[in-house]
Amino acid sequence: MVAQPNPALALRSDSERQIRSTVDWSETAVYGEHIWFETNVSGDFCYVGEQNCMAKLLQKPLSRRKCAACKIIVHTPCIEQLEKINFRCKPSFRESGSRNVREPIVVRHHWVHRRRQEGKCRQCGKGFQQKFAFHSKEIVAISCSWCKQAYHSKVSCFMLQHIEEPCSLGAHAAVVVPPTWILRVRRPQNPMKSSKKKKRTSFKRKSSKKGAEEGRWKPFVIKPMPAPLMKPLLVFVNPRSGGNQGAKIIQSFMWYLNPRQVFDLSQGGPKEALELYRKVHNLRILACGGDGTVGWILSILDQLRLNPPPPVAILPLGTGNDLARTLNWGGGYTDEPLSKILSHVEDGNIVQLDRWNLHVEANPEANPEEKDETAADKLPLDVFNNYFSLGFDARVTLEFHESREANPEKFNSRFRNKMFYAGCDGVDLTPKIQDLKPQCLVFLNIPRYCAGTMPWGNPGEHHDFEPQRHDDGCIEVIGFTMTSLAALQVGGHGERLCQCRQVVLTTSKAIPMQVDGEPCKLAASCIHISLRNQANMVQKTKRRNSMPLLNDQQPVPERLRIRVSRISMRDYEALHYDKEKLKEASVPLGIIVVPGDSDLELCRTQIERLQEDFSPQPSALQRLLFQEGDGAKPKTLSSQKLSPKWCFLDSTTADRFYRIDRAQEHLNYVTEISQDELYVLDPELVITQTVGTSPAMPDLVDSSATPPGHHFAFPSSSSSPPCSPAPSTDAELCLLHKDDLIEAAKSGNFSKFQELHRAGRDLMVRDSSGRTVLHHAVISGSKDIVKYIIENAPSEILDATEEENGETSLHQAAALRHRTICHYIVEAGASLMKTDLQGDTPKHRAEKANDPDLAAYLENRQHYQMIQREDQETAV
Repeated sequence: MVAQPNPALALRSDSERQIRSTVDWSETAVYGEHIWFETNVSGDFCYVGEQNCMAKLLQKPLSRRKCAACKIIVHTPCIEQLEKINFRCKPSFRESGSRNVREPIVVRHHWVHRRRQEGKCRQCGKGFQQKFAFHSKEIVAISCSWCKQAYHSKVSCFMLQHIEEPCSLGAHAAVVVPPTWILRVRRPQNPMKSSKKKKRTSFKRKSSKKGAEEGRWKPFVIKPMPAPLMKPLLVFVNPRSGGNQGAKIIQSFMWYLNPRQVFDLSQGGPKEALELYRKVHNLRILACGGDGTVGWILSILDQLRLNPPPPVAILPLGTGNDLARTLNWGGGYTDEPLSKILSHVEDGNIVQLDRWNLHVEANPEANPEEKDETAADKLPLDVFNNYFSLGFDARVTLEFHESREANPEKFNSRFRNKMFYAGCDGVDLTPKIQDLKPQCLVFLNIPRYCAGTMPWGNPGEHHDFEPQRHDDGCIEVIGFTMTSLAALQVGGHGERLCQCRQVVLTTSKAIPMQVDGEPCKLAASCIHISLRNQANMVQKTKRRNSMPLLNDQQPVPERLRIRVSRISMRDYEALHYDKEKLKEASVPLGIIVVPGDSDLELCRTQIERLQEDFSPQPSALQRLLFQEGDGAKPKTLSSQKLSPKWCFLDSTTADRFYRIDRAQEHLNYVTEISQDELYVLDPELVITQTVGTSPAMPDLVDSSATPPGHHFAFPSSSSSPPCSPAPSTDAELCLLHKDDLIEAAKSGNFSKFQELHRAGRDLMVRDSSGRTVLHHAVISGSKDIVKYIIENAPSEILDATEEENGETSLHQAAALRHRTICHYIVEAGASLMKTDLQGDTPKHRAEKANDPDLAAYLENRQHYQMIQREDQETAV
């Protein structure tokens, strides 16, 4: 009889065993060790099988873990049982013993049985039958966790020769560090020899940098093989950036790459990894984090003096990401597949980035009586990549750091006489600056600042200056008044003062300053700004082929006629992994005609023009959608205008839909992301279902009375008599079905409003003029209902606009002088920059309502909100 394992003993031994969720770089690292992360995935069997599964033996549910490198799932107590079935993870290194030296240096496949598998079998070309039921035990596929090739789990597809054949490392082989390059070295056994070697290496450490590297006793060394076409990649992830994005991204990169080329920056920083890989030819770096993370890595590269320094690409997490925007990586990672990110890093162009020294000396001529004991005598950083600034923006950032509550209304200081001197390239700019009376002065290295604004503005407007570049050895000096600083978020710019190569600043009193978002109050000083060096960076570019191709690989036609459809955020979040259902849920906007080689920037202008003639209450003829003869069911055109926050969706190049950052639209051809229809995501789109409609089809179509060849869209109602004509506009429909939730908001009936919402009514409902329940609650002056909506509705409601005047609820609250309600809406995060159709912000509406105190409050919060975005990145 075979002895059964004791569940209690197994559980106890598992608790004593260390379950690793990081790569082990110590001399005791286990060959083929898994990297475990907790998972709540269900519906997949424990990989050890029923005979060894502790959950099966104990007859109760147990926690599960997933290996980031090979994606198998086991119960936590079953990890130890993997040794019984002798299943190891894909090996991330090799031993340096003599036996391995004689063997040919190739990477073998790492085959894993799968009960679920996407794609098609490499042998027969057929898809894999998916087994979603929990009770299904059938293995449908065998796939390699290195190259991702997959075969049907049957002899006719997966043949024996596949087991031992060399692995190509797959689509990203050019950036993968092969495990054959990473060797674990043996320590010397003789302690006397070891002692002598330590003394020799100690001497070398003092005499040369090379000796310092050799003197570090590390169990691992990198021995790269000659491979001129390879661009090996090191990935550094700041897990504190972008909420929980960083931790998830680490796991994904471990799946696509060798886990030993993926580093968590919270585990000691980038220096040790860069030293380890310093001899790798054509090395590239991917910095996953905010601009501060990129600056950290560039500073370490300066210290190590790698020659040539490896170029740095950016996966932008965090909030500001101005350097990432400058280099075309976008304003923040959303949901683009990491496989595409790796391709962009491999294909990106290497460009230079100017970096600037900041040398600070105390000002000996400063008045001792004006000395500020709270002021620092040095800046937080001595080099900057993005900008150096002093004045109002630094003051707000500093107060936010120190007290978590900025008070911009207390700052009214300008650069007065005898307080400040500025010299650029030997020219005294002090009089010019004093004439401007700025409250903020910015020395800018890149075009972007303060979460994507462009403070230098359009270079074509001023012929006195050269176009702004990040690699020209020049720095742009810009002055801001309070008005121009506030106008940045709506496309304004500051006063262009000069472009120069050297700056001398002398201050006679303590002034708030910040370096790439790091603030301080600096005592009276003399600050010298000079060019430090140029860093190599990777700039994201368009696709490899200079001539875009359609998805069937045919050259594009001279002009394209494309149908544009809009998708709501609710449907996108629920269905973006199901392409067909998401297409069914889309709402048509109309048709655009563009040149065949158009990028998405040009398509955006055409779509905006399509919206210019938009009518909020379209007639039946205006709701006509031309069908291309594809057999699709006719749909009604959207009755809502696009909000300013809409973005394009890629529906063709991945197994799901994903968003395209607006800052990257010029990098994408329309033929790359669209076939016969172009999809856009609108986070403010509200789907109001009529009676009898399904979630996938917001409107029904009555085509029985339409002329042949035409499809007219009419919302139908089950409560209407069969012979009565269906209402042809949203306004008529609203008369038939008054929304009692809106009525409760109008009347200020809080208990009724709360009762209706708890019964399932949608807080995002709108009336025929596009007003939300928040608009109506503001008009009625019901503070309780406003507060309830803010606490329970999606945040998109805060900036939702009605159609008649383009007003948000904050515009209306300011116009009605509802101060408490304004406070509620502002503190919830509503935009103070948003303008109505007259170009007014909420502050302007308060001024027109003759409430100067409310206008002053809104202006102060507007300034604070503008600076806060950048400060959030600094806190990363």
